[in-house]
Amino acid sequence: ANVTVTDLEELQELLMVNIENNKHLVTGSVRAKVLKWGEDVTEFQPPPDYILMADCIYYEESLEPLLKTLKDLTGPDTCILCCYEQRTMGKNPEIERKYFELLQMDFELEKIPLDKHDEEYRSEDIHIMNIHRKQA
Repeated sequence: ANVTVTDLEELQELLMVNIENNKHLVTGSVRAKVLKWGEDVTEFQPPPDYILMADCIYYEESLEPLLKTLKDLTGPDTCILCCYEQRTMGKNPEIERKYFELLQMDFELEKIPLDKHDEEYRSEDIHIMNIHRKQA
């Protein structure tokens, strides 16, 4: 696959180190780019086939920029796989509830059952969602 890994500017060096350390495993291409949620994504077009998200649901102020970015990045055939750890402390349950409520305005969600997760890494508090744009 041709892969773009993204994070904020201050984490680009770490992304590059990880790419270098794992280049022997790469059979396609991999590049690191800055992606700040809520900002312009035209350089990431055309829409990717897959978006992999891990632990992106963590503070309330990020929800709307994250959702805007997902709407701007996805096409009708883009599959988003979202993995997150369910946290029960503080405002986390409310933030998670709000995220999925807002997400369902434009996207369809399918929770991947725990028995379909990798046996070695599955955990009751780790959830994986398959997400697609709603068809117009």
